[in-house]
Amino acid sequence: MMKHRNQFLPISRADMAERGWDQLDFLLISGDAYVDHPSFGTAIISRLLESEGYRVGIIALPDWRSTRDFEVMGRPKYAVLISSGVIDSMVNHYTASKKPRSEDVYAPGGKAGMRPDRAVIVYTNRVREAFKDIPVILGGTEASLRRFAHYDYWSDSVRRSILVDSKADLLIYGMGEKPILEVAARLAKGERIQEIRDVRGTCYLTDDLTGLEKSVKTVMVPSFEEVKSDKVRYAEAFKIQYDEQDPIRGNILVQPHGNRYLVQNPPALPLTVEEMDRVYALPYQRTYHPVYEAEGGVPAIQEVEFSITSHRGCFGGCSFCALTFHQGRIIQKRSQASILAEAKKLVWMDNFKGYIHDVGGPTANFRNPACRVQAKQGTCKGKQCMDKGGCRHLVVDHSEYLQLLRKLRELPEVKKVFIRSGIRYDYLMLDKDDTFFEELCEHHVSGQLKVAPEHVVDRVLSRMGKPGRAVYDRFVKKFYEINRKLGKEQYLVPYLLSSHPGSDLAAAIELAEYLRDIRYTPEQVQDFYPTPGSLSTCMFYTGLDPRTMEKVYVPKSPKEKAMQRALLQYRKPSNYKLVYEALTLAGREDLIGYGPKCLIRPPGRPKGDKGAKAGVKPGKKAGNRSKEKPSFGGTQREPKGRTVTRGAASKRRG
Repeated sequence: MMKHRNQFLPISRADMAERGWDQLDFLLISGDAYVDHPSFGTAIISRLLESEGYRVGIIALPDWRSTRDFEVMGRPKYAVLISSGVIDSMVNHYTASKKPRSEDVYAPGGKAGMRPDRAVIVYTNRVREAFKDIPVILGGTEASLRRFAHYDYWSDSVRRSILVDSKADLLIYGMGEKPILEVAARLAKGERIQEIRDVRGTCYLTDDLTGLEKSVKTVMVPSFEEVKSDKVRYAEAFKIQYDEQDPIRGNILVQPHGNRYLVQNPPALPLTVEEMDRVYALPYQRTYHPVYEAEGGVPAIQEVEFSITSHRGCFGGCSFCALTFHQGRIIQKRSQASILAEAKKLVWMDNFKGYIHDVGGPTANFRNPACRVQAKQGTCKGKQCMDKGGCRHLVVDHSEYLQLLRKLRELPEVKKVFIRSGIRYDYLMLDKDDTFFEELCEHHVSGQLKVAPEHVVDRVLSRMGKPGRAVYDRFVKKFYEINRKLGKEQYLVPYLLSSHPGSDLAAAIELAEYLRDIRYTPEQVQDFYPTPGSLSTCMFYTGLDPRTMEKVYVPKSPKEKAMQRALLQYRKPSNYKLVYEALTLAGREDLIGYGPKCLIRPPGRPKGDKGAKAGVKPGKKAGNRSKEKPSFGGTQREPKGRTVTRGAASKRRG
């Protein structure tokens, strides 16, 4: 049954009138369609403000070419809140090869082009035109990851803080619940936005550091002008920012921009279990606004409709992930009671078929903080929890998560509970108790388990912040041992990343050889994408690892990136020329031939030899390799097994 629009927050004057409102307290502008679900930041922040008695309205995907859409609900009393949506608008619009995407799953009907490039800046400019001196507060992923001077992949340049370019008054970064409530309360008490300068989890611009520059808790970051002109200084600046993103030990950061200063207050304190429970108990409708029904709804709801967020944060330390800059390393979790209550709501939804698709967070099996000292001392500066087989203080325990999954399985209306968030397999392998691993395979895998080794060459994995190959090999072996014991035929779907900093052609070829040896053809291969805020992006731009200042090889040319990608799918006939060129360029002609270790056959086969490019010996039918060609759902069976294909694989998490 489609929900009535009055169950959602207002999106029009008519909705306001129905509630008896003549003015909003806060207007929230979003680059996503309005989906009232706790997987969307717009829904969380707006519902949280509503729970405190504020009048909140939402304008989703406004036409930015004029101020008309921005003015439909009038000038709000306190402030305008602006977010580009769930992901950065440039990532939303363009592929890793900078080609326009044909679909936007966060827009009605999946229609592309409904938000502008650099949406936060454009929306802020329109709001300024519409309401002149209204306080403007930025939030969401785009604002959060662009809060400092940053490398911008799409312009191939270092851009200023988004606060400078947007001319907004305040920026809330990371998890925004605590900051927005404090800022809202102070605005309601009559404080000017220019006076709100001490809220954790916020950034602002100032002309004057008086009083701040004497603080022992203030750290200066190399200026915008320095990081724009000097890559070494850029790497140094990133290292400072990276090290200070901790709510317990983090200091105030200051980065000059011309004659002004960007000031970042320390991150907001982690939400307690009780605070997390409150956030997820708010009256979400768990679907898109009915105004989109005529356009076929909003595709993004399909991935999260029957999924449950159990926690936030990740101590995994993957270099290509910007989560450290956004959610942080300290795990913040909900209580089991809160999660079970949400599950009981799911079963009453009209289209619920008995399957909970996911119970997790950024990494599903990180349900608790990495160690007991983090609550008092914060995360370790310059160290990662999972480095070198795990810190000696790391608490490895799946028992509470397992207990939660058992309770969910016992709900009478629930047939299956799956895990799609992704398992950190190195953490799993540190657990001396196999109970969780066994029950994971028995109850929570839908034929395929998605894991993310990303690569198999140790020098590349080190740059990625991933465990060495040996750990993955042990995991694969154990996975199939457990499944044999259970009498189950289940497979692994490994995610692989091409052209990451540190990966040269030799490393890409070594990965291709690994795929040859396990007889696996990946259906999905993702090129490294230099998104704002990640350590890997810093490496991509500077050619330096900011953790050590060591030089890093970076594949940047479109040709080399295409070759590295092609090597991971070397069996595809369309990739033959690129693979041949890569092998000859790397001096690996030994992999071109008819031997069992060869990746491809020599070129120039006699006319009519259809197997030449497909990698088939003359006289042998090409159809014998049909089961090894890439297709949706390609899965890895045991090493030495055959390649099989099963069903449609889900998209890589972001």
